[in-house]
Amino acid sequence: MLLPVLTYQFGPKHAVPVMAVAAVIANVSRVVAWWREIDWKALLAYAAPGVPAAVLGARTLLALPPRWIDAGLGLFFLSMLALRRLRPSSRPMPLWGLSLCGAAIGFLTGLVLSTGPLSVPVFTSYGLVGGPFLGTEAASALALYLSKVTTFREFGALSADVVLQGLIVGASLMAGTFFGKSIVGRIPANRYAHVVDALILCSGVSLVWAALTGNA
Repeated sequence: MLLPVLTYQFGPKHAVPVMAVAAVIANVSRVVAWWREIDWKALLAYAAPGVPAAVLGARTLLALPPRWIDAGLGLFFLSMLALRRLRPSSRPMPLWGLSLCGAAIGFLTGLVLSTGPLSVPVFTSYGLVGGPFLGTEAASALALYLSKVTTFREFGALSADVVLQGLIVGASLMAGTFFGKSIVGRIPANRYAHVVDALILCSGVSLVWAALTGNA
């Protein structure tokens, strides 16, 4: 839900590195908050191909129009809602499926503002919910965003203003992480899935709207 706000405030090209810095800060706090819940096997399967793919995506970003990428992502987010409903709960996603998704989402993570809604159905399809989902998704996102930030730094896209703005946004996200931890612990697994679906829906609609109105 932060994507359209940053796009409106900074513009797409400036918002991408700001979001990258903020995401690193935010995911560090999430990893700390949910450290004991992380599924390390799932993390390795996802992040091993995802990190180099994120570097490739960040390098590709400079040559592509973010508006059309965000529109495509928004539509894909919405389609993932249907895929989550069609997938049988008795057949969780295998580790090799996590690796394939990690490579694809890693590339997209380097290319656009954020792909958090994409990783949500991936890890929940693997069978993670609640704390294990939050911890594992945060650790994988941290690995991808660190590689993205490193790539931006090498290409001179991390000015002092970008870093400062990213730290400010990241600090607010960090505070929200620890505030929300107590709430997540009280949400039943079935209701948590509905909350996740609602967030995916809102993110998809926001991205499509931003692209159609010229704000992405």
